[in-house]
Amino acid sequence: MEPEAISKAIDAVWKIESPKLIAALARMTRDVGLAEDLAQDALVSALEQWPAEGIPRNPGAWLMAIAKRRGIDHFRRNKLTDHKHQQVGYEMQARQDDAVPDFDSALDDDVGDDLLRLIFTACHPVLSTEARVTLTLKLLAGLTNAELARAFLSTETTIQQRIVRAKRTLADKKIPYEVPSGPELSVRLASVLEVIYLIFNEGYSATAGDDWMRPALCEDAQRLGRVLAGLAPNEPEVHGLLALMEIQASRSSARIGPKGEPILLMDQDRRRWSQLLIQRGLTALARAERLGPRGPYTLQAAIAACHARARRADETDWNRIASLYDELAAIMPSPIVDLNRAVAYGMAFGPERGLAVVDPLVDHPQLAGYPYLPGVRADLLFKLKRFAEAKVEFEKAAALTKNASQRVLLLEKAAACS
Repeated sequence: MEPEAISKAIDAVWKIESPKLIAALARMTRDVGLAEDLAQDALVSALEQWPAEGIPRNPGAWLMAIAKRRGIDHFRRNKLTDHKHQQVGYEMQARQDDAVPDFDSALDDDVGDDLLRLIFTACHPVLSTEARVTLTLKLLAGLTNAELARAFLSTETTIQQRIVRAKRTLADKKIPYEVPSGPELSVRLASVLEVIYLIFNEGYSATAGDDWMRPALCEDAQRLGRVLAGLAPNEPEVHGLLALMEIQASRSSARIGPKGEPILLMDQDRRRWSQLLIQRGLTALARAERLGPRGPYTLQAAIAACHARARRADETDWNRIASLYDELAAIMPSPIVDLNRAVAYGMAFGPERGLAVVDPLVDHPQLAGYPYLPGVRADLLFKLKRFAEAKVEFEKAAALTKNASQRVLLLEKAAACS
């Protein structure tokens, strides 16, 4: 096999096996940072040996064997260091007897539980939002620092520092490596779902840079959502989020024109929407609705389903969408929800009704600097033929956005107002 093919094969194996490997090692060592270091050591060995020897029949087991060996060496070195620098006594000996984890525990028996523990640890609320997102993609999606830097328009040094700080915080705060239970579960699960959806949204509508979309991030988020749905089959909002992502992702190929320009929802060629992803999404939505009352993600998935079921834009059930946004606003009051509700009202009941919902949001502090606020107002004003006001709002939105493709689209709309 050619070196380039070997390199691609190793990369593919790593993305599949690294989450399971890190999750199992974290269970054994009770230290996420050390688990990742041991996994990286195993990857280095693979990069050194596999090009010459070929990829083993069971690459996951091979990587695990190497990582276990490195782990045992690490703890033995620590025991020797402790022995040299501390007085040996009964308490010290008792501690040392437990110092080497059980690296012989089976990998496959607990892989589901291990992954669930790793997801909850990487998404722990003690970490900042950016740290949770970065650590989740690093540990559970197998992304390299270079890939993370490209995804978030940052540098590898910044990404590495962020990951190091996150792992240090988990260690300093003595965050237990476990799946929470009782009242804490809902709070922690909300954090996990938030992180996965943030990853998806950054891929679906990039906040900065030249590209309208970053499909790889959408795919990573969908993969994490599917894993979580398999690990937590009775949590309705897990399936609600998965449904939302699958349905939204179904539009991906229709959202970008031949020159990379954005194509908005109502202008898309719906024949290009992925029916496979739509069906997956509708199946996940039905399961979410069977499992319990509709939460925020399930409601948003139900809204996305209204678009997915409409074969043409003019067949969209905007009355139902407006009703669903009312329900969403009742359980999750938010200016962002109200902004989307204004769009639905404008489509269902006319632009005057939409403007009546959006105008009170103009001075909302949470929307200061948010380009979609003037963008929505501009669209509604344009439909009311208030072109001079619409032009000002389109230009304001263009000045606020950090995405180059979106800026071009908004400036084109501003020019059309003339």
